Amino acid sequence: MKALVPLGYETPTPIQAQAIPHVIEGRDVLGVAQTGTGKTAAFSLPMLHRLGMHPPRNARKVIRALILSPTRELSAQIGDSIRDYSPYMNIAHTVIFGGVSQGKQVSALKRGVDIVVATPGRLLDLIDQGYVDLRHLEYFVLDEADTMLDMGFIHDIRKVIKLLPPKRQSLFFSATMPQNIQELADTILDAPVTVEVERRSSAAETVDQRVYFVRQTEKKHLLVDVLKAPDVTSALVFTRTKYGADKLVRHLRKEGVRSEAIHGNKSQPQREKAMKAFKRGDLGVLVATDIAARGIDVDELSHVVNFEIPNIPETYVHRIGRTGRAGAEGIAISFCNEEDERTYLRDIQRLIRREVPLDTDQDYHLPLPPIPLDSERPGSSGGGKGKGSGKKRRGGPGGRPGGHSGKGKSFRGGSGNRNGRPSSGGHGGGKPGGGRNKRRRPGGRGPQPSSGGSN
Repeated sequence: MKALVPLGYETPTPIQAQAIPHVIEGRDVLGVAQTGTGKTAAFSLPMLHRLGMHPPRNARKVIRALILSPTRELSAQIGDSIRDYSPYMNIAHTVIFGGVSQGKQVSALKRGVDIVVATPGRLLDLIDQGYVDLRHLEYFVLDEADTMLDMGFIHDIRKVIKLLPPKRQSLFFSATMPQNIQELADTILDAPVTVEVERRSSAAETVDQRVYFVRQTEKKHLLVDVLKAPDVTSALVFTRTKYGADKLVRHLRKEGVRSEAIHGNKSQPQREKAMKAFKRGDLGVLVATDIAARGIDVDELSHVVNFEIPNIPETYVHRIGRTGRAGAEGIAISFCNEEDERTYLRDIQRLIRREVPLDTDQDYHLPLPPIPLDSERPGSSGGGKGKGSGKKRRGGPGGRPGGHSGKGKSFRGGSGNRNGRPSSGGHGGGKPGGGRNKRRRPGGRGPQPSSGGSN
């Protein structure tokens, strides 16, 4: 509790208020909650409490808790949270993942740790090498279970589960709960308590969703207009492929928008450098693939942009959940092309049970029929061959995505004691509000292109 005071934790989020008592009681928990609702604290705080109440019998530390997560970024984020929560406790932890040398990770394991946060691949490597002993495990946490399956980790997860002691407490958290996730939970949990704080597969209620109809070839120009709008203080842009992310960053830099890409082909130091710059506010735009974006925990992220609409509806829910976190408001914009993305949008609307409002107030609007919630497979015809109602405007660098504002108290995972909405005028010049996104003329206080390279 002493550690939580400077973090600004005062009021638990719904997932924390419901999960923590059951974890303290020793019950297995199945937690269903959208990303950004404070799941990390929901499982780590009561786990730390129980570990502290019952110290190990032996003087040498043994692994008593294992937390599995799908990505390097999320593992590091969980590790940071545990560090922040336990400075006054005799609890040691380490984070192990691939993409870096295993030397430091092995050294920490040899010294002895109570908690291991790991990605499945590197964990199994170190188990095979004899550095990880799970015989004394008391707590097992599977975080972001749906992403685990999306990334093909199901076989690795089953291998790990076979190595766990049968007598343990297990906690299973997922943003969505399709049938295959439920079946996996049934194999891990023993008479669990289900904690569900939002409708399954629902979109965050605090996110203002909108869709732009635009030709695929003109998306990159529309994106520049969107990112240079004065109300965009920070933006996470999603692409489908790693190549597409790199290509988009090159275009944004050419147009004066400082940005970085983060995906699986980037080295861990490159990813960490880009993430730190983004969290500090030095970098206003991060372009990411879905897998790399899991674990990005940024307070006051003002915008999420789906440069390409995902073909899996649940992925849309994950994406837009990166903004509107911990009660803050956010905006999610999706670019829908004249081809298959219209079908993807229809499927998304059926999943979230509501229509994503169509916004035609942009220069590249493609006049296609709206997609009602109860529509059949949408056609891709009827839009004409023009660029829509507007024309391209090629201006110079616009305003730099600026700082954040508004600090409140929030009891949530990660670093979050900030949950205010970003300022709508973080950088000088343009006026936020209605109307189209006007480009600035050259000479404004805007982002400068990077000097080259990924970092």
